Amino acid sequence: MKHLLFPLMVFAGIFVGWCGLMPDVVSDSSLPQLCLYALIIQVGLGLGMRPDLKSILKSFRPRLLLLPACTIFGTLAFTYIATIIFADTSSADVMAIGSGFGYYTLSSVLIAQFKEASVGAEAAASVAAIALLANVVREMIALLTCQYLSRRGRGEAAISVAGINSMDVCLPMIVGTEKSSDAQLVSAALVHGLILEISVPILISIFCA
Repeated sequence: MKHLLFPLMVFAGIFVGWCGLMPDVVSDSSLPQLCLYALIIQVGLGLGMRPDLKSILKSFRPRLLLLPACTIFGTLAFTYIATIIFADTSSADVMAIGSGFGYYTLSSVLIAQFKEASVGAEAAASVAAIALLANVVREMIALLTCQYLSRRGRGEAAISVAGINSMDVCLPMIVGTEKSSDAQLVSAALVHGLILEISVPILISIFCA
């Protein structure tokens, strides 16, 4: 149920704004920028305050970078195919949406902020809403398939499907079976999530530029 909280909050915000109940302070043009900075700082704090960060760094092997690299490449490659299907939508917008890797909170806020200057608030909000829904769907697919893939002995595939969620909500399903509950798989899942979390703002800023 908690995974539906953010979409519900978005719809609640739409309803409040549509009814004209929004206080004047929310209309301040500098507020979204401040919220964006706070969200990015929170990402950094979340990474730095992880109790297992030291063990992740100690167990790090350069080979572990291949998995997030493959996830990024595969996601962007299939997202590019989507740009061909949705020819009436800007290909850069579609690529930015695909660059969320399941991180629906940060990706939608970043896209709304970056796109507002070039296409206006209304169009930027539309792209951000699509990004929110697309990345929520990715997380839902991950939650439904990770455990099955891991039980089949395909832990790396489960990590890649999970996207950024490989280091938190999907981790128990990825490593929860005896067949895949080894330290290497845990390290791979955590490093994979960390790399993708860092990549999201970089890639979105590139495509929204």
